[in-house]
Amino acid sequence: MNTAIIVLIVLAALATGYVLVRGVIGMAQGKGMTGAQSNKLMSLRVTFQLLTIALVLLLLAVGGRGLTN
Repeated sequence: MNTAIIVLIVLAALATGYVLVRGVIGMAQGKGMTGAQSNKLMSLRVTFQLLTIALVLLLLAVGGRGLTN
């Protein structure tokens, strides 16, 4: 179970990074990127960040039970 959550965390973090880099490159080029597209990428990045944080919290809740003394 923990391994599956960790894989999902890595995938969500990679998706966050991809959307972030795509948005930064689009803004740096300045052409072909409308305000709506930039806004959509920002919303998508925030969504992936939320998913990543939720998965980390889930991992801590599920996997952290054996860590108490």
